[in-house]
Amino acid sequence: MKLISAIIKPFKLDEVRDILTALGAHGMTASEVKGYGRQKGHTEIYRGAEYMISFLPKIKIEVAITDDLADQVVEAIRKAAYTGQIGDGKIFVTPLERALRIRTGETDDDAL
Repeated sequence: MKLISAIIKPFKLDEVRDILTALGAHGMTASEVKGYGRQKGHTEIYRGAEYMISFLPKIKIEVAITDDLADQVVEAIRKAAYTGQIGDGKIFVTPLERALRIRTGETDDDAL
């Protein structure tokens, strides 16, 4: 099993969710987060004063998936979240040692 975490632009969330659903991902967690990478934030003007926004709003998606779907899910997220602009985000894949569905007690792949 793999845990796939992706940091994406907020307006891409629906596209990513739709493509993951089509692939058979049975669930995902999405959180509103703030951060920066190479973008390094940006400058805005508010009431005539210029100020720096260091942390930009992003969405963090987490999906637990079976090993056989991991590469397809990563590629699907990459395609759905792509804009070609700086700040498109990152995808991280980590091994998932164990999963347990609380309601039924199912474990590992069955719990996903």
